[in-house]
Order: sequence, then structure tokens, then C-alpha cells
Amino acid sequence: MEIENLIDMGSAPPLIILLVLVLPAAFIDLKSNRIPNILTFPGMLAALFYFSAANGLDGFFFSLKGIGLGIGLLLIPYMMGGMGAGDAKLMGVVGGFLGAKGVLAAFLFTAVIGGIHALCILLVYRKKFAGHLKDLLNRWSFFISTKTYLLEPEDNQSQRPRLCYGLAIALGTALYMSLSAYGYHIF
Repeated sequence: MEIENLIDMGSAPPLIILLVLVLPAAFIDLKSNRIPNILTFPGMLAALFYFSAANGLDGFFFSLKGIGLGIGLLLIPYMMGGMGAGDAKLMGVVGGFLGAKGVLAAFLFTAVIGGIHALCILLVYRKKFAGHLKDLLNRWSFFISTKTYLLEPEDNQSQRPRLCYGLAIALGTALYMSLSAYGYHIF
């Protein structure tokens, strides 16, 4: 089961539900730098319930694999402090509705949009990032030589501008869904 099949079968409700979840998450992330669990956990449960009810055990595993891959794609960046847990959970919601193949494709669009967003932030706030970049390179070289990762001090994290990855997830997901609806497939 893939997004193309959902669209072809006239099963737009799960795709509409997905957009209803990711778009507000993006706005909340822009406003408060967090994505609330009130959107992510019910979203994952809704995906599991919908696909289980529609397709039985196959639907359940379709959704479960998507959730696992979605969270897994952003787990390492989260563990390294590069993004929040809400971003990983939101990608899990996307995976729950799009399945493993769909979340991987949506993630690729998300990564490109997130990279463009990050470059814009770097250009706008380049003076603030000068010291942070040097510190990051020092921490990475320390990690490579000792295999011990040093966390960034809390005061450094609060001073730098934040990348709201929820926006990139929403835009990447919407772009993937739009292209798939018009017959453009990545995988």
C-alpha cells in the first residue's frame, strides 16, 4: 500500500488528516519552538487505527513500519541535540499515514527544504553563528579522536537562532503528497 494507491482508491481522508496534523504543528513550532504531543501521539494512533480498520493486520504493519522509520530517520539528529523530539515524533506521524516508502520520500523533500531553511538562517544570522561553528568543529574533532561526544552548554543553545524543522516536515510532506497525486513518483 502506497500513497499512490490511497489516492487512486479515493482514500483521501487519511491524507487530509495528515495535513490537518502537520500544518498546525508547523505553525506551533514556528511560534513556540516545540511540537506538542497532543498532535503527535494521537496522530500516530489515528494512523494505526485507520489502516488497521481499513486493511487489517497488513494495514497495521504498513502504518507501524512507517512510524518506526519516520522516528528512526530523525532519531540520531535528536540524540545529538540537532532537533527536538517533537520533530522526530512528527516524522513518525507522517510515516504512520504514508508508510515506510512514503515517509522516506517525504523525508528527502523535508531534508532539502530544511537545508535551504538552515542556509537562510545561517546567512541572516552569520555573525551569531561564527563562534558556534568553531565550537561545533571542536566538539566533532574531539568526538572523532576520543569517541566521546560533548554536549553543547545550555547557555550556547539559548543564544543561537533555532531552526523550526516542523515547518520543513510540513512543507516536505505536502510537496511529496502533491507530486504523488499528480503522478510523479520517487520510488
